[in-house]
Amino acid sequence: MLRIGVLRFVALPHSSSSSSSSSLLFNPISPKSLPPPPVIRTKLVSRSRTMAYTASSGSSSNLLFRQLFEKESSTYTYLLADVSHPDKPALLIDPVDKTVDRDISLVKELGLKLIYAMNTHVHADHVTGTGLIKTKLPGVKSVISKASKSKADLLIEAGDKIYFGDLFLEVRATPGHTLGCLTYVTGDGPDQPQPRMAFTGDALLIRGCGRTDFQGGSSHQLYNSVHSQIFTLPKDTFIYPAHDYKGFTVSTVGEEMLYNPRLTKDEEGFKSIMENLKLSYPKMIDIAVPANMVCGLQDLSERPAESVAK
Repeated sequence: MLRIGVLRFVALPHSSSSSSSSSLLFNPISPKSLPPPPVIRTKLVSRSRTMAYTASSGSSSNLLFRQLFEKESSTYTYLLADVSHPDKPALLIDPVDKTVDRDISLVKELGLKLIYAMNTHVHADHVTGTGLIKTKLPGVKSVISKASKSKADLLIEAGDKIYFGDLFLEVRATPGHTLGCLTYVTGDGPDQPQPRMAFTGDALLIRGCGRTDFQGGSSHQLYNSVHSQIFTLPKDTFIYPAHDYKGFTVSTVGEEMLYNPRLTKDEEGFKSIMENLKLSYPKMIDIAVPANMVCGLQDLSERPAESVAK
């Protein structure tokens, strides 16, 4: 099991490379004993190009959470931080190269220390911002799945835990859209945010899912990934996807199990839908995929990824 760094949830007032993974802990800190956190609700703060969301909860919550939007690729970037920790360690999920300056500015304004820039998979519709972030904030580590066969500082796999302060994300393998898709789920425990949150990348979208006709995609694999790794989470678990094209921002496991028009079908029905989507060739794929295989910016082949001991 991989243990990587640590953070906590606090509701703040808003303002206008290769190796096997396992038990790894950066900045080891013993999690403090906290009372069970209250239910977290989300509310929209802004509908501009940069959309920010804040976690609304009681004073015992330690997690700071922001949902940000890049309009050209309709990509969501997520900022999470443990604001109860002295260093306020933070991580970004699925940053986009075009909005790196926005993301870094927000991190600095909130007084956070960014420690990880993570991807849910090798994206085909935009260039990741992880490499660019590393050039602007030395010390930040890039993170992606080992199965993606791409380059990053940390190559992770199912069962690993990514610590930021006293909080952590659990890594679940959800291939099918691509071979290396991951879902990051907030920890399960009395000192972790409740309800849980799942950052599903393109594996599960709100009332949809990612396509399965390129990058090693498989409708059979995707169907089983979602049903075994996401739909088995508590039904009140929030779903935060990598994209949305219809104005949705968040769903829940329970909602998607009832209303997702693709994944409520049986597997044969799902496969038939996916085989008949007749989608156009992604316009950015020939630029985005090669760039994203090398952290979105630079080739890190001369510096092997950190190993993670089992």
